[in-house]
Amino acid sequence: MDTLHSLDWSLVQAFLAVAETGSLSAAARELGRSQPTLGRQIRAMEAQLGADLFHRQPRGLALTETGNALLSPARAMREAANAMTLAAAGREERLEGSVRLTASVAVSVFHLPRILTAIRRAEPRIALELVPSDRSSNLLYREADIAIRMYRPTQQDLVTRHLGDTAIGVFASREYAQRRGLPRGVAEVAGHDLIGQDRETQLLDGMQALGLSATRDWFALRCDDVATSWQLIRAGAGIGFIQRSLGQRDPDLVEIDLGVSLPTLPVWLTAHEAMRRTPRIRRVWDLLAEALVPAMDLSRGSG
Repeated sequence: MDTLHSLDWSLVQAFLAVAETGSLSAAARELGRSQPTLGRQIRAMEAQLGADLFHRQPRGLALTETGNALLSPARAMREAANAMTLAAAGREERLEGSVRLTASVAVSVFHLPRILTAIRRAEPRIALELVPSDRSSNLLYREADIAIRMYRPTQQDLVTRHLGDTAIGVFASREYAQRRGLPRGVAEVAGHDLIGQDRETQLLDGMQALGLSATRDWFALRCDDVATSWQLIRAGAGIGFIQRSLGQRDPDLVEIDLGVSLPTLPVWLTAHEAMRRTPRIRRVWDLLAEALVPAMDLSRGSG
C-alpha cells in the first residue's frame, strides 16, 4: 500500500497512455513526451511495484494480469486529478488568463474571427485559444474550456445553452447558374453537378428524408470539410448545401428554392460546470452567446 501511495502521478499517466494506445510511440504523441522517456517511466513504475505491467510484443505492448488489475484504479486517479484541477480553476476570480475554445472548422473559419476580435477588444487581459475541429473535444479533461457544437452534448457535468438553430440553404455560383441553369424543384436536382459529403452521411440522410432516392454517386464532388465545400460552390463546381447565413451574404452565390423545407442545425454553447463559474470563462461565454446569434442568423434558442 505504501508503494501505491508513493507512486509519481507522471508514472501513472505514462501507464494509462500506453495501456490505452497499445504502444510507446502512440502514447508519446498523446502525452507530448519522448518515447525513451515513456519507456523509462514504465520501467520505473514496474520496478516500484515489483511486477511487470506489459508483455512486450513485436507490434506493441499488451497488459499483463497485474497491468489489467491496475487499469481501473489508475483511471480513477485520473478522474480525481481532473476533478481537482477543475475545482481549483472554478474558484479563480481574476478576469484575466487564457480561455480555450473549440468549434467546427466552418464556424471557426467563417464566424469566429470577427467575434473573437471583438472579445479581445472588450477584454484585452483574456487570451483566447481557438481549436478548429470537427472532432468532439473532451471538456472534462480540459482539452477545451468552451465548445460550440452543432448538436446537444450529452456528457455529464456540462452546462449547455441552446443558442438557436441555423438554417441550411441550397446554393450555386452565378457562373454555374449561367452555364448550367438551376433546378426548379427537387425532381431536377439529380440532373446537376452536386457537391456532397465523402464519408459523413448527414447530407445524404437529409436528401433521402425529402423523398429523393439519393446515393453517394449523386455527388460529383465529395468533401467532408464544410469550408472547402463552400469554396467549391463559389468556384462553380456545382450545387451545394451550406448555412444560409453564409450563402446569403456572398454576392457570388445564388440561392435555389427547391420548394421543400430543409432541416436546420442546432447551435449549442457548452462548458464544464466547474469551469463555467470561472469569471473569465463566464465572460467569454456571455460574449459568445451574444455575438453568435446575429452572426449565424439563429432562430431563438432556449435557456
